[in-house]
Amino acid sequence: MANIKIHIKKGDQVLVIAGKDKGKQGEVKQVIPKKYRAIVDGVNQARKHMKPTQDNPGGIQDIEMPIHISNLMLIDPKSGNATRVGRRVEDGKIVRYAKKSGETIK
Repeated sequence: MANIKIHIKKGDQVLVIAGKDKGKQGEVKQVIPKKYRAIVDGVNQARKHMKPTQDNPGGIQDIEMPIHISNLMLIDPKSGNATRVGRRVEDGKIVRYAKKSGETIK
């Protein structure tokens, strides 16, 4: 993966467009750029057997597993629909914008 720009960031609202959780929405908790994956709240859950620790009571728990970024689309802040992401310069800074509405993303 040679120098690929990632179109989502931590805190973005995204829509899953492919896979077993297609159609689900959630907030990005973490982005893993080296593996081109992201962890999304409530998406791609797996059951994991956890050993008891001081912080964790143990048992079988549902945890979110990483999902490939190509299976995610950003949600347009204006309309609430999935949109592609563009980059443009505003006031000397590169900002992301929603291609559907043209609105700047955070």
